[in-house]
Amino acid sequence: MASCETTTFPTLRTPSGDLPADAPGWNPQRPSAMPHHRYQPVHDRVALPLVDRTWPSRRIERPPLWVPVDLRDGNQALAEPMDTARKRRMFDLLVAMGFKEIEVGYPSASRTDFDFVRHLATSGAVPEDVTVSVFTAARRDLIDRTIASIEGLPRTVVHLYTATAPTWREVVLDRSRAEVHGLIEDAATYLMRRAEERPGADIRFEFSPEVFNLTEPDFVLEVCNSVTELWEACPDRPVIHNLPATVEVATPNVYADQIEYMDRHLARRASVILSVHPHNDRGTGVACAELAVLAGAQRVEGCLFGNGERTGNVDLVTLALNLYAQGVNPMIDFSDIDAVRDVVEHCTRLPVHPRHPYGGALVHTAFSGTHQDAIAKGMAQHAKQAAEQGVRAEEAAWAVPYLPIDPGDIGRTYEEVIRINSQSGKGGIAHLLRTHHGLDLPKAMRPDFSRTVQETSDAGGQELSHKDLWELFRTTYIAPAEDGPVKLVSWSTAETGPGAHRFACTLDLDGRERHCQGSGNGPLSALTDALGTAGIAVDILTYAEHATTTGPGSHAISYAECRVRDTTCWGAGLDTSLLAASVHAVMAAVNRAERSRP
Repeated sequence: MASCETTTFPTLRTPSGDLPADAPGWNPQRPSAMPHHRYQPVHDRVALPLVDRTWPSRRIERPPLWVPVDLRDGNQALAEPMDTARKRRMFDLLVAMGFKEIEVGYPSASRTDFDFVRHLATSGAVPEDVTVSVFTAARRDLIDRTIASIEGLPRTVVHLYTATAPTWREVVLDRSRAEVHGLIEDAATYLMRRAEERPGADIRFEFSPEVFNLTEPDFVLEVCNSVTELWEACPDRPVIHNLPATVEVATPNVYADQIEYMDRHLARRASVILSVHPHNDRGTGVACAELAVLAGAQRVEGCLFGNGERTGNVDLVTLALNLYAQGVNPMIDFSDIDAVRDVVEHCTRLPVHPRHPYGGALVHTAFSGTHQDAIAKGMAQHAKQAAEQGVRAEEAAWAVPYLPIDPGDIGRTYEEVIRINSQSGKGGIAHLLRTHHGLDLPKAMRPDFSRTVQETSDAGGQELSHKDLWELFRTTYIAPAEDGPVKLVSWSTAETGPGAHRFACTLDLDGRERHCQGSGNGPLSALTDALGTAGIAVDILTYAEHATTTGPGSHAISYAECRVRDTTCWGAGLDTSLLAASVHAVMAAVNRAERSRP
């Protein structure tokens, strides 16, 4: 008997305040004692001027420019930041996946980041069509260090940032609105002058009003428009205005409203690339990014699998594959998602959650019986429709229950889709036996084997592989033909006339041999007649058979449901001879029934 450990958990304070006066009778929830009054809703913290929104009626029909910030923002969030070797491995992955603009570091913040930017500049690692982005605060000495780091890089974006929200201005910077604006203009002017000192270099500019989502809209417009003019933005050389939800504070629709307001009111709009950088403090970073794109954002900064400070940056894997699932080419290659995940886990030394959308080890896996049954039927229907259309299954339109995309499209095997434990059902079990072992169990037999599987899984408390299922099926339904109280020592059958068969055999009945003979309209009816002469009444209720593979050397499998005396049992037989397989199936059912007798 398994031992039970006693764990002491803290006692929680069950909410016990008075029911709200307007609470409906079906909702008995009571107020908790947590001090929610300490927190202000976003509508009391920042003006939200947009009321005639149009973004909800739009559709995303093309991807934004994806800009991974794993090497800078994501790296800052690691307990053990990446060294040059790990950074290079991550950079090579991002390039191979198809990213064309990559933020690679904060070169003025650490020697490691500076050295990595220099490594890229001197190693030839940056392809012709990839732009490197570097990050800097709005200080002249940090700008100098940043400009020094990118010497020799053919195409760069220098990303300038300053916090603009009231709490940050007052608590962190201790400056007024006008002073913060002046600081930004001074830094932007200095950056442009330093860039002009390198006339052969292709340097573009990006500005982030950090904590944009808590900054007054008129102030953001004032600052961004002045920077656009100062940097002499034009359609052929646009500036990037990156509007980050540095700390998520509201529902995603609020962020979308803020982005649409900026999209409408930014000066020289055709000369501005509108970018967003959502974080995930409320767990809605992906929704914020998607709604922001609907609202006019053209560029999204984020990290693979969402690594970042606190609860992370927006997850580019989920964003891009969400588009893919809607029939939009994401312009990034995720055809081997496990390889991507392995590199990210190696470089960040952080695990990707097994239920992470698209990339988690278990994300395409169904244990639930109802899910498995629907998936199995959907996969069979998909294969059938593809065959009818004369196309390969991997090219046919995808419509399988519970699977928004074909796991094969991102390098997953179908073995991962249906896995078996005590929660699983007959459909999933049958699917695995058919897929991996060529067994097409009769529908009437599936509940019987499902009960056996569930009992085994409950007893062991573990998942069963398709090999475990096969072994359990073999020992339950096939092996009893050779190992039971009624053994068929030898047998022969012959057709004695049209529709007439004879079955002669020697039985071992608990160690006593007996010669028996029977007749019938087929070999199996003659077998049951022979068993009847030995006092074993057998009636075959259901019978099915099929080949397990194609080709002349294929094994045949037979399934027989038999009533033996007053007990009904299933048996199965496997042999290169279909006749032998059918005889073994009946004998297996007989022995299973005889064993169950009191």
